[in-house]
Amino acid sequence: ADDPHQAASRIWRRVVLPAWGTVWMAVLLGALAWLDRRHGGIFLVPPFAATTSILLYLPQVSIAQPLAIVVGCTLGAAIGTVVSLVIGFGPGVAVLAALVALIALHWGRVYHPPGVALAMYAPLLHPGSWFPVEIVLPFTLCAVISAMMMSRLLREWPRYPSPPAEVGRTGG
Repeated sequence: ADDPHQAASRIWRRVVLPAWGTVWMAVLLGALAWLDRRHGGIFLVPPFAATTSILLYLPQVSIAQPLAIVVGCTLGAAIGTVVSLVIGFGPGVAVLAALVALIALHWGRVYHPPGVALAMYAPLLHPGSWFPVEIVLPFTLCAVISAMMMSRLLREWPRYPSPPAEVGRTGG
């Protein structure tokens, strides 16, 4: 059997950032920051930059699959929103929301690390009750659908999504 670290290393060396990957990320993240400027959309760039990076560099792992990205991020944001509405706001509440999201995403088999980060967004920045549906869901759907389209249109783009038999256990 192959050492998992050697297998991951081979996958990493094989995936090269497509030239269009940078443009794709810039368009998605720029649109996000512009569309959500009233809520401080710039603060969403880190978790969504992580999501787009995972889509580009690790498209075959479980955390990069469409269900994990869309449901994981949206559920994480929803958990943070509900926790902030029930308990309040602040760093301690954000930590609690992240822990609840960590457990829920793993238990629901939709673990996506940026979803845990997004759980902290509502308790820290007060984006409103509809944040998961107005911002997170549309962004993740755009990211996943555009990655699927790019993988079919551009030869150098990594294949996405990976068939279930090829989805690596790395990261999920």
